[in-house]
Amino acid sequence: MTFKPRTSSSISSLAGSLLLMLLMAAQTACGQKLFKMEKDSIPLFRGFSVSFDLVGPAMLLMGTHGEYEGALRVNLHDQWFPIVELGVGRANHENDKVTGLTYKTTAPYFRLGMDWNILRRKHQANRMYAGFRYAYTNYKVDCIREALPDPVWSSQTGFGYRDMACNMHWAEIVLGIDAKVFGPLHLGWTVRYKRRLFHNDGTLGNTWYVPGFGINDKDNLAANFNVIIDI
Repeated sequence: MTFKPRTSSSISSLAGSLLLMLLMAAQTACGQKLFKMEKDSIPLFRGFSVSFDLVGPAMLLMGTHGEYEGALRVNLHDQWFPIVELGVGRANHENDKVTGLTYKTTAPYFRLGMDWNILRRKHQANRMYAGFRYAYTNYKVDCIREALPDPVWSSQTGFGYRDMACNMHWAEIVLGIDAKVFGPLHLGWTVRYKRRLFHNDGTLGNTWYVPGFGINDKDNLAANFNVIIDI
């Protein structure tokens, strides 16, 4: 059972462009030995930051699926950034034009990972980083076809499943930039390549949307625009 992805097409196009730009920048950075750690007296623990994504709520506002997501990231020597991301994904896709199905789900998800600051001058306010994530969600799906003509009895009948249990494990490769605005406030873009690892799609097979992963497929591209506060 599949739906045609629509609201994510513009996000995927933007994510692809940003991913290409960041990969080119990272390649240049490697050529200039930007991965070399600075020798200085800066302490290992440099604080932490909290962030909130604005793309997911915008997708919910304009379309039928999206996420509310926040993150907590620890700063180690302005170079390593262990991170925990928590969110709630939601989809409410009613009366699909192709299948006539209504698809609904709301569930939490989490990601664990690490970012590396790949700039040579680690201790400046702006950062460029690369990283990885392991992610998981356990979600339930309502997938219903409300009215289907019965050719034998000439009546309307429906079918589908409610509270169908599903789950997914996936991995992500992340590239991002943070820019200081003023004080502790930063703004940043993150581009993610997501790859499905293990999954259980329940009784119907391929579910349409997975909280935190997006439109269900073997892989996915996504972008986040984050408001970041250093603490």
